[in-house]
Amino acid sequence: MAISQRWTAADIPDLTGKRAIVTGATSGLGLVMATELAAHGAEVTLAARNAQRAEAAKEHILAAYPKARLDIALVDVASLASIRAFATAWLAKNKKLDILVNNAGIMAVPTHQQTEDGFELQFGTNHLGAFALTVLLMPALRKTPGARVVAVASNAHRPSSIDFDDLMREKKYTAWGAYGQSKLANLLFTRELQRRFVAAKVDAIAVAGHPGWASTNLVASGPMKDRGSFAQWLARLGSHFGSQSAEMGALPMLYVATAPGVAGNDYFGPHRMSELKGYPVPARRVPAALSDEDAKRLWTASERLTGIVSPL
Repeated sequence: MAISQRWTAADIPDLTGKRAIVTGATSGLGLVMATELAAHGAEVTLAARNAQRAEAAKEHILAAYPKARLDIALVDVASLASIRAFATAWLAKNKKLDILVNNAGIMAVPTHQQTEDGFELQFGTNHLGAFALTVLLMPALRKTPGARVVAVASNAHRPSSIDFDDLMREKKYTAWGAYGQSKLANLLFTRELQRRFVAAKVDAIAVAGHPGWASTNLVASGPMKDRGSFAQWLARLGSHFGSQSAEMGALPMLYVATAPGVAGNDYFGPHRMSELKGYPVPARRVPAALSDEDAKRLWTASERLTGIVSPL
């Protein structure tokens, strides 16, 4: 798909009457996406771990858009119990879900850590958490014509692979290796979810976007946390020359979440500097992200690990 102009948030269509959930909505990309969806009329659930930060995010959005329709719901996507509680409570109050943005995540955790469910922290948070939340919210997605499930991927998927014999990286852990695997998993999840939507004749699409190199709290708290001064210097240098704002970084996800003409399994990213900066255009996926076999295998493994079986 080609875009004939530089698409910006001003091009988001009227979303009045639509219902959206944005995870990790208290800062960075998540806050920008929640703000723009609400600004264009959607009723938005700010899904976050911390109630105080969620309230601050809500007030921030309302200060700019007093008529914004917002609610807050607590969820930790690194916890299956939290995800189940969130989904149960949300579905009890809502029958439709037009846009689900699986944004919450972590990046390049320096040491091997586990979620409370025993999953490697990055894979458990970035992939299994998004998988579980999406599947548990499927009753609302299936009832909503034109629903969209948005994954936030990354260029980090390109040098990565899925190690099905060691998904939890217990044999060999590197911060970027585990992160890249989780981001590749996001794209394979999108691929298989779209295939299942089509097979089940569900009027919904699974799509993905990536922010390039956006200056957000994820960068500040992730890859350079607890690192030496040289690594921090490299981060500052890269941010000075290569990064873009969270507002620009959010555009590819906002595009696939809202723009007319978006198709299932579309993947968008920035248009400049090897997809580091710029306006939304179709993004490049490496062959590992195009494997139907791996996508199906990952889905089966995700069901087994989480104990959550998809109705599709």
